[in-house]
Amino acid sequence: MTAGGAPKAGRKEWIGLGILALPTLLVALDVFVLLLALPHLSADLDANSNQQLWIMDIYGFMVAGFLVPMGTLGDRIGRRKLLMIGGTAFGAASLLAAFSTSPGMLIAARVLLGIAGAAISPSTLALIATMFQDAKQRAAAIGMWASCFTIGAIVGPMLGGVMLEHFWWGSLFLLGVPAIVLLLVVGPKVLPEFSNPDAGRLDLPSVALNLGTTIPVIYGVKELARSGWHPLPAASIVAGVALGVLFVRRQRTLSNPLLDVSLFRHGRFSASLLGLLAYSLIGGTVMLFMTQYFAAAQGMSPIQSGLGLLPGMAAATVSFMICPIIARKIRPAYIIGAGLIGVVAVLLTFSQLDADSGTATLIVGFAVFSFCGAPLVALGTNMVVGTVPPEKAGSAGALSQISNEFGAALGVATLGTLGLAVYRDTVDGTVPATVPAEAADAARDSVSGAAAAAQGLPEQLADALMEPVRVAFTGGLHTVAAVSAVLIAVAGVFFVTVMRHIPPIGQETPAEAETPADQTLAA
Repeated sequence: MTAGGAPKAGRKEWIGLGILALPTLLVALDVFVLLLALPHLSADLDANSNQQLWIMDIYGFMVAGFLVPMGTLGDRIGRRKLLMIGGTAFGAASLLAAFSTSPGMLIAARVLLGIAGAAISPSTLALIATMFQDAKQRAAAIGMWASCFTIGAIVGPMLGGVMLEHFWWGSLFLLGVPAIVLLLVVGPKVLPEFSNPDAGRLDLPSVALNLGTTIPVIYGVKELARSGWHPLPAASIVAGVALGVLFVRRQRTLSNPLLDVSLFRHGRFSASLLGLLAYSLIGGTVMLFMTQYFAAAQGMSPIQSGLGLLPGMAAATVSFMICPIIARKIRPAYIIGAGLIGVVAVLLTFSQLDADSGTATLIVGFAVFSFCGAPLVALGTNMVVGTVPPEKAGSAGALSQISNEFGAALGVATLGTLGLAVYRDTVDGTVPATVPAEAADAARDSVSGAAAAAQGLPEQLADALMEPVRVAFTGGLHTVAAVSAVLIAVAGVFFVTVMRHIPPIGQETPAEAETPADQTLAA
């Protein structure tokens, strides 16, 4: 059967989508289970604080650095082949991580996991574009694919907690091995192969320039967000940007570039990437401040804080599923715009909270925030992949993932730093003189430092310390929420203005493939 000339996917393709969901879910699970395992593995392996940071961060650095090369490599050698290679490597690296006997060995395993994860993510998204050529089916499939990340966030903490109660920390890394085996056995039978026969050879200098751009910039942004101003991370960002300029210049001279920069001339493609970047910039920071608010203002444990985010994750999962269906009747830009109005309303509500508001407003608000923001992620990703030629789907999928990775890091570095500055300015001078100097200094540094210091104080002194901390941190939350509301409102107006001409999914004709908005933004 066909619809508008595009063949419809059948049972085999939908089974294939289920298989593709497995590695996608694993990549999400890997992030969340490590948060639970870190205290246990650190004690067992005697990892110092610097090694703990590398264990946490190196995975993200490798994913960000290798997404574009892996996406393009899949277009060249075959997306299914690269997925099988990435899956095999992910399984082997998981075994290495599970049985690590030193921090260095675990860091090396995390490096391999990051590279393998970078091979998996764009391959799955590109294969979805190959398997689901009908616009309606592709949008629904991408919505299901996106929901795997939130399902991982829901299942990860709960499953990880159960595993840690009965097994050692390494068992968390073994969770994905059976799924990888299933992928390797069933995948070749239900997943099609696709490669670009005219892609040419992979340009290794471009790969080096891409790594030299992405990893230093992400590293620098994260370090500035974590530790404040220091020359090394600032120099890292400058060096990364300089290499990025060289990377773009080289791509323009190659007949078979690693990244086809001409894709950015398509308005629909560029606007969707900018939308994904803006939402990830704000979403990651809101989650960070929520968990810190739970801990500082409400005294909740890390597990309780994680549970407070679950309704939001569940709401996002539902929204990922239904928004592609609604977009068959209503223009995607209007659905996204309406959702972003809800996001702005929630952020404005957060800007009015006080230290004694309780958790209900935050939990419900985050659920609404997630439900309303999900259409941008699902429909925006669909536009990114659906806009480009089939032979470029791997590169497009990689770029959508980079927007998410970079946006989250940039949000913490900018909005997070702004909130911390407001907190420090407010708390300075408000800590009672009866509080020990060491605890007062910890409170002036960060809210987490205040919470840790309060645990070692008598109850009366702890309350005296935490009261101004709660007020100051709430003030930081107000600032972050207000600035985020303005940013997402501007992004929403821009997105709707540029994309309003795009018809509902499945109703577009070939003549509408390049809309006036596309041409305007390209110019």
